[in-house]
Amino acid sequence: MLRLIPLSLVVLPALALAKPLTVCTEASPEGFDVVQYNSLVTTAASADPLMNRLVEFDAVTGRVVAGLAEKWAVSDDGLAYTFTIRPRVPFHSTEYFKPSRFLTTDDVVFSFERMLNPNHPWFKTAPNGYPHARSMQFDKLIKVVKKLDDRTVRFELNYPEATFLASLTMGFASIYSAEYAEHLLKAGVPDQLNQKPIGTGPFVFKSYLKDSVVRYDSNPQYFGAKPKVDKLIYAITPDSAVRLQKLKANECQVVISPKPQDVEAARLVGGLQALESPAFMTAFVALNTQHPPLDNLLVRQAINLAFDRNSYLTTVFGHSGQAASGPLPPTTWGMDKTLVPYPHDVIRARKLLADAGLANGFSTTVWVRPSGSVLNPNPKAGAELLQADLAKVGIKAEVKVVEWGELIKRGKAGEHDLLFMGWAGDNGDPDNFYTPQFSCAAVQSGTNFARFCDEKLDKLVTDAKRITDTKQRIKLYQAAQHMVHDQALWVPLAHPVASVLVRSNVSGYRVNPFGRHDFSSVILK
Repeated sequence: MLRLIPLSLVVLPALALAKPLTVCTEASPEGFDVVQYNSLVTTAASADPLMNRLVEFDAVTGRVVAGLAEKWAVSDDGLAYTFTIRPRVPFHSTEYFKPSRFLTTDDVVFSFERMLNPNHPWFKTAPNGYPHARSMQFDKLIKVVKKLDDRTVRFELNYPEATFLASLTMGFASIYSAEYAEHLLKAGVPDQLNQKPIGTGPFVFKSYLKDSVVRYDSNPQYFGAKPKVDKLIYAITPDSAVRLQKLKANECQVVISPKPQDVEAARLVGGLQALESPAFMTAFVALNTQHPPLDNLLVRQAINLAFDRNSYLTTVFGHSGQAASGPLPPTTWGMDKTLVPYPHDVIRARKLLADAGLANGFSTTVWVRPSGSVLNPNPKAGAELLQADLAKVGIKAEVKVVEWGELIKRGKAGEHDLLFMGWAGDNGDPDNFYTPQFSCAAVQSGTNFARFCDEKLDKLVTDAKRITDTKQRIKLYQAAQHMVHDQALWVPLAHPVASVLVRSNVSGYRVNPFGRHDFSSVILK
């Protein structure tokens, strides 16, 4: 059996420690067991710094590349994926866990079995379930994850799926330590996996103070390129203006999710830089079709017609967002660019409400997060604009500001009426949006925030990812796009520009269009 050499016995060359990197983030993570969650905030605090996957997605080349697996092979029928993992990859060694061995395929099997097998001892330890694995229908897709030897593992599928390999780059497909999990289970504290994570990534978890700070140390045993900073600090700072002030004062060197006006302001300050990239994301308001009268198509269409999209874009996104007509960002293959958003038409909206028997309007709620993000730079202003637009057609909307973690939890439970939300794809495939947001399985997992399960739409989405012919997939996705539009499941808002603010002494950071963060290559001059 491969065993780790204790770090205390390894003679390392004497190096001057690099400076710590402090990143001002917009919200607290929901936890650190990323498979239980689906928000970018949580992914940024867990999967990105702490974990690795069998394969990763290179946002620059648009290709799946090697991760923990150094190579892989796919059977001719597309039903078997065989991975060979890298040798001698160590798990993190911390005060709360000292691994006795390197990564093996036992860890790969565990990482997927805990999410997919109801009889697995870890399956029921996640109170939130496994939303991404379920919405991506991995429980139906994967027949078995089979260990062939310590370094070779095979995924056997029930049917071929064109998106499977790319899906393995997502945060929920991170590889966990089976040894650590066994240790926690025997101790009767499986919840510690969500509080004291262990991974193979470039940084090692140190501590977390809710709503304040997350601290990481550089991983001296990382199998990839070693981080250029010795410590990484996430300073949780919900107020965007305060994040900018901290950047100016050098209290943080990186700011994520700035408001558009803060980006413009930073450009005028010497020593600061704004880094940008078109984001593979869509901001929207989900209409809960399980809550009357939102189950009425005429009502959902009336809400879309009542909304003044141009005013919203100008106020909330400034010049940094592009109007959305549907789920897919405009650069996505499969996007039907002929689809036109609902116009702003108050008279027609009133008529549709009258036709629905609601000439005098109705009361509802609009749920929104308290702090800004790249997908919702100014939540309060956006919610109040929608509230005012709805009032003009007789709809009385109460704005409910809900803390981010609670908003996600209760939104997945379907408690909302209208919900300001956003979605970021992970690899450029249209399925990144349609399966998690519009499949029937995603209603059960909670990521389908419109709570809309339709046999025809579900079949379009399912068929599109089970075939490899791109032209046929495009036809199916465009048909799905028109159905989502005609059913008015969302009020599509915008496709944002992903912006990150940095001090001029920061180099090596690249803005990821999918909202992921890699700070391992950052250099502080």
